[in-house]
Amino acid sequence: MKILFDYLPLILFFSVFKWAGHDPVAAHAFANDYFAGFVAGGTVAITQAPILLATVSTIVMTSLQIGWQILQRKKVDLMLWVTFAIIAVFGSATIYFNNEIFIKWKPTILYWIFAGALFISDLLLNKNLTRSAMVKLFDAPEAVWRRLNMQWAVFFAVLGGLNLYVAYHFSTDDWVTFKLFGATGLTFAWLILNMIPLMKYMKDTDPT
Repeated sequence: MKILFDYLPLILFFSVFKWAGHDPVAAHAFANDYFAGFVAGGTVAITQAPILLATVSTIVMTSLQIGWQILQRKKVDLMLWVTFAIIAVFGSATIYFNNEIFIKWKPTILYWIFAGALFISDLLLNKNLTRSAMVKLFDAPEAVWRRLNMQWAVFFAVLGGLNLYVAYHFSTDDWVTFKLFGATGLTFAWLILNMIPLMKYMKDTDPT
């Protein structure tokens, strides 16, 4: 359930973009009726309506996620705050400047923040974030945790670069599809590949 909660903004972004792309006239009219006042020049370009509506929906959904957790008196994850800050800044830039390139940079900035946090916490702060996330499940040696942490840092750094390659060399429609299926698929595949060698270190959770 938490995975679905975490991916709701991304799923909504994809769904709204695809809907707007299939009915560009209606999407353009809706975007101009409700969001033209937030755009420089006061008019939404018909080619920008799908990405604008998708961006707005993501900002709203991420805000609702934070609000829901606050109402439930739950601690809001730091990464959710970071994600919201990035989507708010880069999403607002896409809306105001009527230009999709800003929102296309958003995943890369987020991935590079992940990579930087993993590198810096381990090398400078002597804190292994990967171990902190998985220590309740696995009892692996320090060398294994450090290697795993570096592998994830490199993965996110490369994924950030791959996002930019797709953003600049393929259509916006292709980039949106990559954002949901490509990047997510690669992340889950990398997770599985890294979990396999960890399985031998799984803690015994049998209460008996």
